[in-house]
This record gives sequence, C-alpha cells and structure tokens, in this order.
Amino acid sequence: MAIQPIGPNQIHPTPAAGGSETTDASFVDTLKESIRQVNDAQLQADQAITDLTTGKQQDLHQTMIAIEKASLSFELMMQVRNKIVSAYEEISRMQI
Repeated sequence: MAIQPIGPNQIHPTPAAGGSETTDASFVDTLKESIRQVNDAQLQADQAITDLTTGKQQDLHQTMIAIEKASLSFELMMQVRNKIVSAYEEISRMQI
C-alpha cells in the first residue's frame, strides 16, 4: 500500500484554449483532484491503523508514516483553502 505524495509538481493545469470557462474548469478540477488525494491519504491512514490493530500488519513505522502523510496533506489543503478564502475576501473588498 503506497501513499502518493501531494505536491506542486503534481498539479498540471490544462492550458486555456479560448475562454475563461476552460481555465475555471481546470482550476475546479485541480481542486477536486487535490481534495480527492487528501481523502485517499486519510482513508489509507485509517486502513493502516485498522490493519495494525487487527494484526494484519506488524510494521508500526509504516502506519505512523501513513498517518503523518495524511495529517500533512490535510494541513496543506487547509492552508490552501485559507489562502483562497483570503484572496476571495480581498477581491470582494475591491471597489468597482
């Protein structure tokens, strides 16, 4: 059971062909994919804990690594969310 790292190197936005709709869709798709990966990491950590407690897996280190990867990916996702909310609030305060 390998956990895939989540990082800036994995984000490959689709180039916009002609309008902002394509750009918006690729941004939304990128966010959805990132959230899916964080969820997968959480599920893998939960499975690693279950496997350790039931005796299916004996390696405590791998379980702890899976838990930490899930925790760090969740913290990163929350920081990205905070930045997006902050940018939205800043834009909404702009005068037209």
